[in-house]
Amino acid sequence: MFEPLVAAFITGGTQLLTGVRGRWAGCGPSQAQRIYYANHTSHMDFLLLWSALPPRMRAKTRPVAAEDYWSEGMIRRYIGKQVFRGVFVERVWSDRTTSPIAPMIEALDRGDSLILFPEGTRGAGVDLLPFKSGIFHVARERPGVDLVPVWMDNSYRVMPKGAVLPIPLLCRVTFGAPLQIDPDENRDAFLDRLRRHLLELKAE
Repeated sequence: MFEPLVAAFITGGTQLLTGVRGRWAGCGPSQAQRIYYANHTSHMDFLLLWSALPPRMRAKTRPVAAEDYWSEGMIRRYIGKQVFRGVFVERVWSDRTTSPIAPMIEALDRGDSLILFPEGTRGAGVDLLPFKSGIFHVARERPGVDLVPVWMDNSYRVMPKGAVLPIPLLCRVTFGAPLQIDPDENRDAFLDRLRRHLLELKAE
């Protein structure tokens, strides 16, 4: 009952703090199912991207995040699972009988869009870290879903590693042109192509 109000409060606060707005450079806002993949430099990243989406798109877009981080503490768990309906994955897999991409595939099959950070961990904001292979396996399982590159400026300055409170700074979120995996494309070529398209948005 209260989750939409909490989400609106957090989103409004993020927009006020950062002035974030979406810049649709390679595509426009759409209700079509998508996987938004972005650079990752701050715990603010999901909130920035989510806040830059129109309200109707937010309702169908879920972040993919680490289970161990978002399960710590009652408040964090409530926000991650109940407010933002996060899709949680384990970063360390000891049980090899369970696929780490299964929660993402399940969310896509429900009709939801996803927000992914292929680097897997936060960078320093200077360059992209190597991409993990999870996004390749998801794209191969659901090749018809568009992958939209998203570059976020200044989020690492708003809330750098170790910061407790965010700093008011202007941020920009740029959405690029949608991509899809080619039928015979191997993992390394695919990840390299996604990475190049993301860096092209940074250069703009």
